[in-house]
Amino acid sequence: MAAALHLARRGLGNAWPNPAVGCVLVRGGRVVGRGWTQPGGRPHAETEALRQAGDAARGATAYVTLEPCSHHGRTPPCCEALIRAGVARVVAAMRDPDPRVDGRGLRRLRDAGIEVTEGVGEDAARAMQAGFLKRITEGLPLVTLKLASTLDGRIATASGESRWITGPEARRQVHALRARHDAVLVGSGTVLADDPDLTCRIPGMERAPTLRVVADARLRTPPGAKLVRTARSAPTWLLTGAGHRPAALAPFIAAGVEVVTVRRAPRTMEGGGGLQPRPMLAALAARGVTRVLAECGGTLAAALLRAGLVDRLAWFHAPALLGGDARAALDALGIARLGAMPRFRPLARLAAGPDILTEFERD
Repeated sequence: MAAALHLARRGLGNAWPNPAVGCVLVRGGRVVGRGWTQPGGRPHAETEALRQAGDAARGATAYVTLEPCSHHGRTPPCCEALIRAGVARVVAAMRDPDPRVDGRGLRRLRDAGIEVTEGVGEDAARAMQAGFLKRITEGLPLVTLKLASTLDGRIATASGESRWITGPEARRQVHALRARHDAVLVGSGTVLADDPDLTCRIPGMERAPTLRVVADARLRTPPGAKLVRTARSAPTWLLTGAGHRPAALAPFIAAGVEVVTVRRAPRTMEGGGGLQPRPMLAALAARGVTRVLAECGGTLAAALLRAGLVDRLAWFHAPALLGGDARAALDALGIARLGAMPRFRPLARLAAGPDILTEFERD
């Protein structure tokens, strides 16, 4: 199962809207097939492992990180493929909470006379499937907020100079984070300030291009921005409010940008590019996005935190100080008492050259 989980991680950021699944087939103490969910969510992991095993799958044990699917979609059900292949046993880390599956796949296997064991490696599987599980159960994607600051939490000088607070090793880690998420989210302020391209440029990790998403209620994004100009080679979505003139949207549509209309925040609210954070993320989840990396400025970052929508933090700290006159990583959160602070627990620390990456999970 540990090997199957390792294989499943290869699909993170690449398999959506389907979950990233791993499968290992073992017969006579020897691995005869292995597979993981392919780009775009198909073929599924079980199909890939069975194809590799061929006739050796008969009588084998299949270790899968998620219950085999039981419904007809763009591909036939994986439980039927396992039955046809003649596997003798299926070990599943966890059930699939998708209402179309939710125990039906395991029941179909048992009905066919296949021995089924559940719950092996379940905690690790749930941690890896956190984005898929959240989309299915809450209608929202998993959100990782990426921040890069000095030790005193500053991201730019008072004049706005920010390149580069962290070094090249840290920026390489950011590219790896992008590869493990379905989408990268920024606000229009980041587009105006940095004109980023938000792609993963680590050789061998490009795979399917990461979806780039811009939250921009007022259409401040220039049609000449890199994200717009490269929309046909790397998918780009523009989240914006309703009521824009067709002529204002035309340059984005012509460039290949998909425009997604989202409810605006009330005038009394700040942040989120003028968009309500929850409907914004719900719109992404409704289109299949399970994992979002927010590489945004302080305004959108604070809006996501105020709404309680940040599940994980990836915080890069440079061993340097800028002081109170420099720009903070977060805008105001409006916290009046300590008990209202968003709290996170550390998961891992990693050296990135002279910088430190600390990963946190919401407590």
